[in-house]
Amino acid sequence: MTVRRATSLLLLLALTAVVTPVQTAEDLPRAEPDAVGLSAERLARLTDAMQGYVDDGKLAGGVVLVARRGRVAYLNAFGQRDLASGAAMGEDAMFRIASQTKAIVSTGVMLLQEEGKLLISDPVGRYLPEFASTQVAVARTDGGYDVVDARGRVTIRQLLTHTSGVSYGNGPASDLWEAAGIQGWYFADRDEPVGDTIARVARLPFDAHPGEQWIYGYNTDILGALIEAVSGQPLDEFLETRVLGPLGMVDTHFYLPPAKRDRLATVYSAVDGGLERAPEPGHMVGQGAYADGPRKSFSGGAGLLSTATDYARFLQMMLNGGELEGTRLLSRKTVELMTTNHLTDQPFRAGQGFGLGFSIVENVGARGLPGSKGEFGWGGAYHSTYWVDPTEELVVVYLTQLIPAGGLDDHGRLRALIYQAITD
Repeated sequence: MTVRRATSLLLLLALTAVVTPVQTAEDLPRAEPDAVGLSAERLARLTDAMQGYVDDGKLAGGVVLVARRGRVAYLNAFGQRDLASGAAMGEDAMFRIASQTKAIVSTGVMLLQEEGKLLISDPVGRYLPEFASTQVAVARTDGGYDVVDARGRVTIRQLLTHTSGVSYGNGPASDLWEAAGIQGWYFADRDEPVGDTIARVARLPFDAHPGEQWIYGYNTDILGALIEAVSGQPLDEFLETRVLGPLGMVDTHFYLPPAKRDRLATVYSAVDGGLERAPEPGHMVGQGAYADGPRKSFSGGAGLLSTATDYARFLQMMLNGGELEGTRLLSRKTVELMTTNHLTDQPFRAGQGFGLGFSIVENVGARGLPGSKGEFGWGGAYHSTYWVDPTEELVVVYLTQLIPAGGLDDHGRLRALIYQAITD
């Protein structure tokens, strides 16, 4: 390299550093509750209820966000981020969102379909050869099981709808899954790329034949490995460049940046007499390796950390039909496909079906909770939940860190107290 070229390169890098904007957290617009058809007085009941769980020693703290018609009308950080230090919970607190990762990764798959790089009807084995043929463990009446060839090939749509037959390794052949070191949903502490883990999953017997049952499991982790194979990018890089960056989700990561360590909420477990700090570093029920882990295994099914305001941006994009603040991520028809029930005769939950990454409300009465037909949502293992109600133009995000939750009824109260605050 000549001196002139080197000098020019250094000048270019310096100019780039000057003009490149620093990423800062972007919030949805705010509004007074009455401006979007909500009662501030009635929302105060929700504030009191959530604080009551803290006062009673049932929750350390959390964050609740309610947006209507594209504007945040309620954002409440309550309790403590860490009980031992007494650090207050902040609106920008970061949480392990576990299975809320699934909706974001499912969106990544749909982006690839929109680009013509795959079809969700395709067999997974077209992109991950290990899945060209799979096996199923069939339980016997004597308590054992037989391993047989799967009747058909697993498709991408079956992974999106959790009908591939794969579980979290807790089915008839749980002994084989345990021996392989693949059970539960936790990947953050693995010192290997997720594709290597998923290749071993393909060699283990699934719990059901493809398409026959709704079974919750490693489906979206497999989709994460598929995204890497199709895009040629690591999953974290793909999501950053294709989903998180375009949506301004600057606080959503697989592993916690050091500068954000003091914003991470502590994990607690419900025990007799109150709360107990989960182990450190722990595993599935623990503080985890999100801050100090190997930073190699990007779990598409449970790996992300985020904030309430970041996740609300993603959900608002879905409510808007694939667009947010002038940035179109998905087409309206893709969003419609994702938020439509795809189950046929596979048993699921009363009044609900399942789409491409979300549960879908089909019958409000059969479900028996306040809401609307067409509502979609899900939650995470650390007791977080979210939903989008298109009829009411409503986005709700509730983040906390409690596992196990010990039968706490906060999700039901949250829902009841939000819907009772609607005034129009």
